Amino acid sequence: MAAPEAVDPALVEGVARILRELANPRDINAADGAWRAPLWEALETSGATRVWLPEAAGGAGASLTEGFAILRRAGAFALSAPLAETLIAARLLARAGIRVPEGPLAVAELPPGALDGGVLKGKAAAVPFAAEARWLAVSAGGRVALAAREECDIGAGANLAGEPRGDVTFDGVRPAAVATKDIDRRELRALGAAARAAQMTGALEALLDMTVSHARERVAFGRPIAKFQAVQHELAKLAGETAAAIAASGAAAAALAETDGGDRMDGRAWMEVAAAKIRVGEAAGAGAAIAHQMHGAIGFTAEHVLQRYTRRLWSWRDDFGAESRWAEELGRLAAAAGADALWPTLTRPAGSAE
Repeated sequence: MAAPEAVDPALVEGVARILRELANPRDINAADGAWRAPLWEALETSGATRVWLPEAAGGAGASLTEGFAILRRAGAFALSAPLAETLIAARLLARAGIRVPEGPLAVAELPPGALDGGVLKGKAAAVPFAAEARWLAVSAGGRVALAAREECDIGAGANLAGEPRGDVTFDGVRPAAVATKDIDRRELRALGAAARAAQMTGALEALLDMTVSHARERVAFGRPIAKFQAVQHELAKLAGETAAAIAASGAAAAALAETDGGDRMDGRAWMEVAAAKIRVGEAAGAGAAIAHQMHGAIGFTAEHVLQRYTRRLWSWRDDFGAESRWAEELGRLAAAAGADALWPTLTRPAGSAE
């Protein structure tokens, strides 16, 4: 397997600059939604929403690793916009031979057979940003179709962070386009889980910086609380959880990038994604608890920026499969490989042959 491409710092920093200027969580936390349209326009103009598309399709031709690096930076800003969904949808459509439309996109998964007869039938539960997307990329057992939002019945709903999460019903929806070739049915879930792991990692990094700064500034009994040993222990735990998230999400991104381009997803990549979604989700839960403990009651108020991160961390844990679902999948993978293969699989260096 080829080693994953190096990340272009200019590409990632370009997106970070847009987020600093137009989506700084400290500036927009108490603001209305007027910032959304200028932000999305800037992201589209910069090409950030199409980085996973080949240059021939109007994209940047960036590697999967670079896309996940962008999503990690977006997580550090607690970005409330369908950037991950649009990246994933555009990639699935392009891989399936469908022209990628402009505007925000969403992704939905239906069971095999939901596209029989040339129409879509079925329901996808809690689809992120479906209500804000213009188009939905639908994967039905690996068959990909493009459906217009207005053709679908989208239920009202939101996650803990207040972001749209609606059930989408396809009642005989005729797609605007259907794939000329099928893709691996697991690709949508793998990309989605790895994307959320990257976003949670970025959010945890920001959470660590925020909590350390607060502990240095908050004075109790005549000295900063960061001077107390008990507080230092909690900060060390938060740093450890963040480091674990960085390692796990990075391993998943690298594994997917190493096997990119094949018709079937590599088993090792699928295992790395499962492990990442589990471990980063656990880190998100533990990290959010520590951050709120260190901030005290003020961190729960709507005016404080901390809750903007923690509510997204709690919500992102459930997207594209919660830890329990991925733990079951990881167990099935280990059992299918057999006892003799478990240790060699766990210790095999990334990029080595199967």
